[in-house]
Amino acid sequence: MAQLWGGRFTKEMDKLVYEFNASISFDKKFFEQDIEGSIAHVVMMEKQGILTCEEKDAIVKGLTGIRKDVEDGKLSITEEYEDIHSFVEANLIERIGDTGKKLHTGRSRNDQVALDMKLYIRSEVVQIAENLKDLLETLLSIMEKNLTTYMPGFTHLQKAQPTTLAHHMGAYFEMFKRDVLRLEDIYKRMNYCPLGSGAFAGTTYPLDRAYTSALMGFEGPTLNSMDAVADRDYVIEFLAALSTIMMHLSRFSEEIIIWNSNEYRFVEIDDGFSTGSSIMPQKKNPDIAELVRGKTGRVYGALMSILTTMKSLPLAYNKDMQEDKELTFDAITTVKNCLTLFHGMLSTMKFNQKIMEESATKGFTNATDAADYLVNKGVPFRDAHGIIGQLVLYCIEKNCSIDALSIDELKNFSPLFEGDVYDTISLKTCVEKRLTMGAPSKKAMEEVIRINKEFLAHIWVVERY
Repeated sequence: MAQLWGGRFTKEMDKLVYEFNASISFDKKFFEQDIEGSIAHVVMMEKQGILTCEEKDAIVKGLTGIRKDVEDGKLSITEEYEDIHSFVEANLIERIGDTGKKLHTGRSRNDQVALDMKLYIRSEVVQIAENLKDLLETLLSIMEKNLTTYMPGFTHLQKAQPTTLAHHMGAYFEMFKRDVLRLEDIYKRMNYCPLGSGAFAGTTYPLDRAYTSALMGFEGPTLNSMDAVADRDYVIEFLAALSTIMMHLSRFSEEIIIWNSNEYRFVEIDDGFSTGSSIMPQKKNPDIAELVRGKTGRVYGALMSILTTMKSLPLAYNKDMQEDKELTFDAITTVKNCLTLFHGMLSTMKFNQKIMEESATKGFTNATDAADYLVNKGVPFRDAHGIIGQLVLYCIEKNCSIDALSIDELKNFSPLFEGDVYDTISLKTCVEKRLTMGAPSKKAMEEVIRINKEFLAHIWVVERY
């Protein structure tokens, strides 16, 4: 078909070139945004006297009719069109005649696609923030139920000190809370409207860009038309935020995979989120966690792609920027799917509290508290550290824990050990005496939960206009 921009050209575009240049196969995702932006543009032009009321009404009626027909399946977005803008405009002209040709007055495909991309990304930022809110609510529920579920904490994948499941889940709550705050920050920074920037130098038509911006829920118009059509910072920031979300999901998945192993048995994943083996009948595999971990690199790839695309582009718009879409769309779909599936897996997962507590009693997780006991008796910490190190070696040889030793055995390492040491190094005491903000004691965690409930009660939510 003839191109909407074809007046300058004397022959048809080569078919292979046309297909290489076309974006309809993926930018048809922008259909709703393209209609929305077009209606706002037309309403503004009538207000400014660029279009008559009759022309505005005819165009708006035509656009809403196209939208309804597509939604009802009566009209298909086919690849005979170069892009979604061409599809909308060509169908509008076919329906209402020459008045439809006035739709493009005062705008370019450059500011049009910039608007569509912003509207689309803005909507997805909100959706993913809502998905994160659901995950945070589940994490907070797990925390409330497991304030005294004792378990080993790890550094270097080695048992380090005892903690609680609430404390461990709280660490992930903080990660995903930061993810929500990042999305809020991105939304506020990107929420300025590029429409009216034209190809890159604005237009001579008396557009009211502030009015158009308000119609679509933007804070206001962008302040430089060159930057407006060439800016993809918000895509890069969004993909960076998505990559961080996936990194957090991947870390969490890795722990679930470890905890699900026969050696740990800290958790039992629901059958609905597990798979079996084609040859080993005993297997129950954590495939969802493994796939979330695996798909993280896919989202990272989208970020690397757009960074590479943008790194050497001169102002203003360049066709390279068409590459901002496909991998971004894929990354968004991947993250949304991973959040939904991970949340489902987590909300149905069973925590083996007894096994967690038994594990915390092994591996000398109370060694630091034993050293602190001696420090409180006047022993310099470095000396206490050495004494407990020797004590641990002795326990390894005997294949027992520190608190399984008799008081006489303990006194062989330091005469300062008394009967009260057993209470001091008990699992409960080791956790509950850690009262500083951010520590795992029940009292400290109750305050953290109160703060996090307050956060969720006032979490960033955008009212969809």
